[in-house]
Amino acid sequence: MIKIDGVVKRDEPMAGHTSFRLGGPADLYIAPHGEAAVREVTGACSRAGVPFFLLGGGTNILVADKGIRGVVVDLTGLTGMEAAGNRLTVMAGSAISAVAEFALSRALTGMEFAYALPGTVGGAIWMNARCYDHEISEVLEYAVYLDDAGALCRRAPDPAEWAYKLSPFQSLRGAILKAGFLLAPGDPVEIERQMAGHHDDRVKKGHFLYPCAGSMFKNNRAFGAPTGRIIDSLGLKGTTIGGAQVAPFHGNIIVNKGGATAADVRALIELVEEEVSRKLGLSLEREVILVGEW
Repeated sequence: MIKIDGVVKRDEPMAGHTSFRLGGPADLYIAPHGEAAVREVTGACSRAGVPFFLLGGGTNILVADKGIRGVVVDLTGLTGMEAAGNRLTVMAGSAISAVAEFALSRALTGMEFAYALPGTVGGAIWMNARCYDHEISEVLEYAVYLDDAGALCRRAPDPAEWAYKLSPFQSLRGAILKAGFLLAPGDPVEIERQMAGHHDDRVKKGHFLYPCAGSMFKNNRAFGAPTGRIIDSLGLKGTTIGGAQVAPFHGNIIVNKGGATAADVRALIELVEEEVSRKLGLSLEREVILVGEW
């Protein structure tokens, strides 16, 4: 038995920890306080053969109504940022949008694209978050993480291992703990102008109107049009199953209109996939990950 430095809860509903506001209970929910506690918890789980799921901002996942078996390790307590010249050192649980604000306060450019993007630094690195023609790997200098064996490692990005919304961390079980970003000096007025423009664009697209996970499917340039436009061309905007709806304002966003279940959302995802495949012969690739006991 180990003593854990952090919050520990049994049967914790995941609806309170995901942007969809959906999801059943985790058998055991642990929010460690600090890097050492994360290492202790994940190591104990591995030694005992207990499955664990690493939770960040909960913005790109759909948790099953039955919840998650084993342990959910919430990394959002790993926060903090430091600047030294053009370099930032950021803890993985920090909000990625807050990093953009911190960079602005230091007159550093390169993180503007991430402003108003939901989620944490760790999640953004794991997914190689991309928007407004930029992605996190462009400014990432290194990541410090626990590998599958629990060893502390540092890794610089190799372009061969990164692609559109793909990173080498997607094949690792270990936890990203912190990261270094290499930015450049910039004009604070221009940096702030771009950040405000990105925020206004997300507001205009309805990203903050209802609980959702942002884009449901990846964009595929070979399809000739953004996924939202493809879905819209089939008249699927507004399609509803239970409390889940293809947003009437954006074809690539599925929202929780109120009272939705994870099963409602999954059924709607599958309906959209089937319609796009049947009518256009295209296979959509999900950006949102299904988690838990389905």
